[in-house]
Amino acid sequence: MLGPVILAASRSDKMRRLISAAPVTKPVVDRFIPGETVDQVVPIIKDLTGKGLEVTMDVVGEDITTPEQSYAARDAYLELIGRLEELGLGTKAEMSVKLSMFGQALEGGQELALANVRPVVEAAAAIGTTVTLDAEDHTTLDSMFAIHEELRKDFPQTGCVIQAYLFRTEADARRLAESGSRVRLVKGAYKEPAEVAYQQKSETDKAYVRILKILMEGEGYPMIGSHDPRLISIAQELARTAGRKLDEYEFQMLYGIRSDEHLRLAAEGHRMRVYTAYGTDWYGYFMRRLAEKPANLLFFARSILTKG
Repeated sequence: MLGPVILAASRSDKMRRLISAAPVTKPVVDRFIPGETVDQVVPIIKDLTGKGLEVTMDVVGEDITTPEQSYAARDAYLELIGRLEELGLGTKAEMSVKLSMFGQALEGGQELALANVRPVVEAAAAIGTTVTLDAEDHTTLDSMFAIHEELRKDFPQTGCVIQAYLFRTEADARRLAESGSRVRLVKGAYKEPAEVAYQQKSETDKAYVRILKILMEGEGYPMIGSHDPRLISIAQELARTAGRKLDEYEFQMLYGIRSDEHLRLAAEGHRMRVYTAYGTDWYGYFMRRLAEKPANLLFFARSILTKG
């Protein structure tokens, strides 16, 4: 029951100020967000890829209010891609982007977001990697899918994210599987109304399995975004049943969560990609990580009680 409360707090300026000012916050945030600048995350990228893992990089920040902020977001990703090229890590690191950060919610937002994200996708392709469009709340998805479809005309490797807790997602999965898309399946981490989304974890888990089966049997490239041991095991079985080789799908998990499992899956020959976020505007991302899993909230609360 705490999840919806935390998600509401993620949109509260008062809670943002309170939590940001707490002395204990930064050490806990560092568990999930290992830096604020490219220079700070480069050693993390090197460490993870040196262990046989791959990464997807997210420059955090989504609540922008001006076109100028959207241009800054574009430039932040271009800077990241430039550093990846220097390091020769283009084939091991991709990008994840939230289109709200590229101006999707502003006037003329779909056109603005497409204009901003296209050069990022182009630059990523030039160094041998790609971009995945993250899913946000359900009101943004038709626009996200339209931009995804447009980008795939020139860059068919462009990926997108779908969320198991939304009623619409099974239909979206069938369409994407038929088109051969790269698709990351997650449970969902936004506060959504009962009219559009499952409200119980058990219902979401069942939907996740149904949707993953669609993706595994389709023509695309499934990316399993989950830390749930049961769902990971089911994903492996679905892949075997569908006749998929180990390089025909991948697992994705968040930086700072179940790191031993990252290494175990990679050691078994699976493609294991670590979703690694960085940047100064970390609050919304951090709060959704707390809402997703009670253990994350307990970790934060324990730290406050111990160090507050």
